[in-house]
Order: sequence, then C-alpha cells, then structure tokens
Amino acid sequence: MAERPYTLLSCGTSIDGYLDSATEKRLLLSNDADLDRVDAVRAACDAILVGATTIRNDNPRLLVRTKARQDERIAQGFGPSPIKVTVTGRAQLDPCANFFATGDTEKLVYCASATVSEARDRLGPVATVVDGGQPVDMQWMSEDLYARGVQRLMVEGGGTVHTQFLTADLADELQMVVAPFFVGDSRAPRFVSDGRFPWNPDRRATLAEVRRIDDVVLLRYALSARFRMN
Repeated sequence: MAERPYTLLSCGTSIDGYLDSATEKRLLLSNDADLDRVDAVRAACDAILVGATTIRNDNPRLLVRTKARQDERIAQGFGPSPIKVTVTGRAQLDPCANFFATGDTEKLVYCASATVSEARDRLGPVATVVDGGQPVDMQWMSEDLYARGVQRLMVEGGGTVHTQFLTADLADELQMVVAPFFVGDSRAPRFVSDGRFPWNPDRRATLAEVRRIDDVVLLRYALSARFRMN
C-alpha cells in the first residue's frame, strides 16, 4: 500500500453531537481561545481538507490567521497557509467562494470522474481539478496528496467527509471540541452519518487527551498506531 499523510480530523459539536443547527444561521460551537488553538493546528499542517458542502454552506477561508504563524511558516520555506483541498461529486462549486478567492496557496479539487470536465471548465482558472474516480476514492486521494508532498493533513469536515475518512480507516487522530449546549433537532447535521466504523464496543478508540478551553472541552483520540501527541 502506498503511503498517505498523517491525518487528523478536527470538529466542534454540541453535547448531543451536532455540527450545526437546522437553520440558516451558523451555529457557533467554539470560542476565541479554541479558535486560536485550531489556528496553531492549521499552521502545523501541509494541507486542509473540507467537503464541497462545507464550502457551499459556510464559505470558509481556511487560512492561518495569525501573522506570527504565517511568518514562521514562510521562514521554514512554506506558504503562509496550507494547501486547500476539497472533494466533490457534483462539482457544484462557486469559483468566487472564499476557498478559491482567498490566500496565496494551492487549491486542489478531487472530483468524481463523471463531472471532471464540467469542474475543469468552471474551476480550472482558480484550482487544480483532479479525477478522483467514480465515486472519489478516499484512499487513492490520500495517497495522491502524499505524492504531492502533503505529509500532514487536517480534515475540517463536514459530516460526510468525516464519515468517509473514518469508515475507510484513514484517520490517525480525532480532535473533537464539545460546546456546552444542546441542539435538540434531528434535522441538523451530525458529526458522522451511518457507517461501519473501525472503532466499536469491541475495539475502543484511545482517549489521548482531555483539555478544558474556557467553556468548551477538547477530546483527542488516537485512531492509529501512527498517533503523535505533539
């Protein structure tokens, strides 16, 4: 098997396991101190991956925010922010979205084979479109990222992408922040959807760290023998 990046999944959830509300208003799960922690994690990675739905719904910039961390990356010979990566089946992405329009960094779009031509017509000027298979093969995508120099990959969601990485046993670490409230609406998106996960009552994941960050708690799980505490 070809090599793949060290892969950490990062998410914030409510106490009852939701990533967002069922309304158009974005649910704020984190706090300033935790956002700074996430910024530090981003700065230490070679690439950040989100699903196409996250780009459409949240319009994230996915950049390192702190100038000191940008300067440190530049001093080490990297760009100010990691490579941006997304995966899509339908290629319904706006080339003016923040994912594409912000940051002087490479953007990669792994697209299902059936829509590669459409994706290249729409996104070719702002990103590199890669044929990822029909549907996109997450294992192959991980190996291709490694071949492109990505040694440490941060996956920031959403739920479909987290489910795909976890059920394919492609995650080495999970960083989950739990906010101190409930959503209580089954229409809202959950952290993961149905699937066959490698961790179950007969194979429990290893809890590596519990950290209070103001009013949220960070849970770090080691999901593979490659887990690194730092």
